[in-house]
Amino acid sequence: MTARTLADFIRALRASDVRVSTSEAIDAANAMQLVGYGDRVRLRDTLGLVLAKSPDEKATHDHLFDLFFRRSPQGHARPETAKKAGETSDGLRSLIESGDEAAIAMAIEAAGNEANLADMRFSTQVPYYVQKMMKAMGGDALQAALVRRLQGHGETDEAEAAALMAARRAAMVRARSHAEAQFAVFGRGATEQFRDEALAEKRLDRITQHELERLQALVEKIARRLATKYSRRRRKTATGQLDLRRTLRANAGLGGVPFDLVWKSKRRDRPKLVLVCDVSGSVSQYVRFLLMLVFAFRDVVPEVRTFAFSGRLEDVGEVFETHGLAAGMDRIVRTIGMSSTDYGQALSDLRMNHDGAIDRRTTLLVLGDGRSNYGDGRLDLFAEMTTRAKRTIWLSPEQKALWGTGDSLLPKYRPYCSVMAEVSSLRDLERTIDDVLSAYA
Repeated sequence: MTARTLADFIRALRASDVRVSTSEAIDAANAMQLVGYGDRVRLRDTLGLVLAKSPDEKATHDHLFDLFFRRSPQGHARPETAKKAGETSDGLRSLIESGDEAAIAMAIEAAGNEANLADMRFSTQVPYYVQKMMKAMGGDALQAALVRRLQGHGETDEAEAAALMAARRAAMVRARSHAEAQFAVFGRGATEQFRDEALAEKRLDRITQHELERLQALVEKIARRLATKYSRRRRKTATGQLDLRRTLRANAGLGGVPFDLVWKSKRRDRPKLVLVCDVSGSVSQYVRFLLMLVFAFRDVVPEVRTFAFSGRLEDVGEVFETHGLAAGMDRIVRTIGMSSTDYGQALSDLRMNHDGAIDRRTTLLVLGDGRSNYGDGRLDLFAEMTTRAKRTIWLSPEQKALWGTGDSLLPKYRPYCSVMAEVSSLRDLERTIDDVLSAYA
């Protein structure tokens, strides 16, 4: 197996969302030198141990391995193999009619290499790459010969034209099959990534019913990424800051040999979230996706208190525990989200009934448009809560241009918030949660 073969396989893994670092790629090359290429199962298991870091990545790795190494990994066919087939007008025809499957496969693969099939990103590009492969194999010469025969009028011309068309058709079928197989390796993962990125940027109030299942999978993927990023050890070593007192104490009985240095360290607070969510009207759709994201990584943020309101505020954590996220959200919208919106009353309920929920470790996250039907927004209560909280983040589904118009109180709440931002997409929610967790890192 050549270095290019391994590099292309790693490229396919990365396109399918399997993270492979440079050091892991080097480890894979070294491991392959140890186990050799003769035993396909051993090679697959070896690369899987080095390159896959989770059950999902292992499944993706094994699937791509079977697609990528469909034949014995003896290395890539060189482009010269494809060009040789087209050195004469009858080269491609002779190759196809020879029935030499090994030679045909080598020519097809070499043409694919010359056409750079690994650059495919969308299934609609397959015909374009098939044409590039045909050109690499001498398709132009065959086409020219076919045109000459079609312009002739003899019986020999007709027979030759029929044979040339059959050869071209067979070559295109083989080229298309190879291109589609290579798309499954390199392009499908890139296409999925593109679709995920587009969906993550789409406004949440425009998500269609058939996109919900895909969005759920995307939320779980984002949650895993955030969980991996922040589920580190709770203590962070401050390299370069020597703790002299602890160092001397630790080495008092050693006589100076050996001498262990003790560095100063900083204890991290464990994340604690209090979510205050307006579930009236169209805002409820944004609340649904925020909770979907937060609840997907409860292992990283085990302390989450969830409150919902339109008029009166209620603790809805038990509703989700009993009915699950989807059914619980529907129940909350029906029972809580039908009242006239009153932010002042909601803040008063939070202060009177759940005052202990907010402390110095708490990130207070409010999701709502701040429209309170011209009622008293109780800025005094909000200011007092934000003073006690570690941070206060307000997310509004409305565009910034609308803040402060009509009955919007957002400009009045804004001075008391660490962050007040417009949130319209799943990507916005991801950035917010990333920002929340980074404050505890």
